[in-house]
Amino acid sequence: MKLGKVEFCHLLQIIALFLCLSGMNQAEPSRSRSKPYFQSGRTRTKRSWVWNQFFVLEEYMGTDPLYVGKLHSDVDKGDGSIKYILSGEGASSIFIIDENTGDIHATKRLDREEQAYYTLRAQALDRLTNKPVEPESEFVIKIQDINDNEPKFLDGPYTAGVPEMSPVGTSVVQVTATDADDPTYGNSARVVYSILQGQPYFSVEPKTGVIKTALPNMDREAKDQYLLVIQAKDMVGQNGGLSGTTSVTVTLTDVNDNPPRFPRRSYQYNVPESLPVASVVARIKAADADVGPNAEMEYKIVDGDGLGVFKISVDKDTQEGIITIQKELDFEAKTSYTLRIEAANMHVDPRFLSLGPFNDMTTVKIIVEDVDEPPVFTSRLYSMVVSEAAKIGTIIGTVAAHDPDASNSPVRYSIDRNTDLERYFNIDANSGVITTAKSLDRETNAVHNITVLAMESQNPAQIGRGYVAITILDINDNAPEFAMEYETTVCENAQPGQVIQKISAIDKDDPPNGHQFYFSLTAEAANNHNFTLQDNKDNTATVLTRRNGFRRQEQSVFYLPIFIVDSGSPSLSSTNTLTIRVCDCDADGIAQTCNAEAYILPAGLSTGALIAILACVLTLLGKSSSCYNYFQCNA
Repeated sequence: MKLGKVEFCHLLQIIALFLCLSGMNQAEPSRSRSKPYFQSGRTRTKRSWVWNQFFVLEEYMGTDPLYVGKLHSDVDKGDGSIKYILSGEGASSIFIIDENTGDIHATKRLDREEQAYYTLRAQALDRLTNKPVEPESEFVIKIQDINDNEPKFLDGPYTAGVPEMSPVGTSVVQVTATDADDPTYGNSARVVYSILQGQPYFSVEPKTGVIKTALPNMDREAKDQYLLVIQAKDMVGQNGGLSGTTSVTVTLTDVNDNPPRFPRRSYQYNVPESLPVASVVARIKAADADVGPNAEMEYKIVDGDGLGVFKISVDKDTQEGIITIQKELDFEAKTSYTLRIEAANMHVDPRFLSLGPFNDMTTVKIIVEDVDEPPVFTSRLYSMVVSEAAKIGTIIGTVAAHDPDASNSPVRYSIDRNTDLERYFNIDANSGVITTAKSLDRETNAVHNITVLAMESQNPAQIGRGYVAITILDINDNAPEFAMEYETTVCENAQPGQVIQKISAIDKDDPPNGHQFYFSLTAEAANNHNFTLQDNKDNTATVLTRRNGFRRQEQSVFYLPIFIVDSGSPSLSSTNTLTIRVCDCDADGIAQTCNAEAYILPAGLSTGALIAILACVLTLLGKSSSCYNYFQCNA
């Protein structure tokens, strides 16, 4: 007859209760033979009526209170004169005592896992006087354990990893189950482990719960994850024990046990010859069943006729070999290339060298396709020179371009007018000869940068571009002039030979050996009595006074014409007029005011005298209008 869990628990409770009652019955005679004695004063009665400890079975399921034990005093003659009182943990609420007989009962179901024992105090009183006839005694009711708790995996479910290809017996993870039953009593808390799911790949140590590999050469690439079910059973695994389970997910981690292999022994790719340098030609990949660092590869070109034209690198994300162009392709020069490429693992595990070799080879053939290319100029930049004095139609130079394709189509030339807006130049459409179309001026534009277009006759959409820099050579076509607009002054108290101005000249021309200027006064001003000019022979000249003192009231402004000649061939000259103002100066020769002041007449001058003076001034003004300058008027 098979017993269920509840029936089995009831059976254990009945057996425990029977044992307890048997023990009490055997103890009664010894208790009854112990006689108390009384002493007056401070003497105490010998305590002979209390057990140190009672036992009660947990999880009692009966309807009547559960008998725990009996308290009895030798003073009690059975006539009802003695009253028993119970106090302490659970007194009255859990444990009750028959005050007449001393019988103790438990009124509630007890759980050892909640509280393993209760400490109580018992006293025997005289019913009439309510005075103790025995000293108060403390005793313990211990809850007797039954196997009512199954083992539990508090840390489950578990996850763990172990390297693939690990030898048998490699530790994976340890699982631990706990049982709330009393470990000091019986086998209720003694747990053993077994594996319910996961064989034949893994095993578990019965006592420790350590999970280990049970098969050699487990291959991650075949199966990378296993679900294990582990059981923990108490009662040392015997029949009737309680059990609990947990799951363990074991992942096989990768090792480098798979060499790289190209899926094909050869590859072929077609690329246009116009593909720019650094462009990707192809992406190839050697297959490797491993993952992560174990699948990392490096590629290299080990042989072939394209070693200097192509290179290969690795894409870190995809582990592909990327073939790129290092030099421009030319179908007319070479129509195909052959590359011998090797792929190799970067991290080789010495334990698995026998599974290698951990590299592989393949051949890549690259076919260069012809592209209709635009005309190509014989030079990337043409440099030409022409004099700014060149006449219209003068030949400056010639450009040349050709069709690089096998068809070698004829080429026609034109000037990109966006680079020659003023149309200074023309080009012969057939010969590429460049000529002047307008007069040139170096001082306006010293260099013309133009673009020449070359178009295929058979396909005008194919246009090549050439670049021409035309430098304009200088001629002496600009006369020298003052370097700046001078503001020259002379003090009224100036002395003969005093320097009042230093002048220099500029010239828009650009002679190869630099400028050389010559300064002199014009013939009309050479013999004036006011100022003279000294050429310093260093492209400067100095203006000096020739007489002593000047008066603003007489003449406030002088105009000095200066003749400047350059060193060009032929030389050019110009006359520049220097304006000199007469000023009132301080003791240091610093001009204070240069304005003409009103002349103050002597007091008592008659009206007739004033009219005479005015007439004289008008006569002088009429004379000055016919003079070349003030120097002649004052002569």
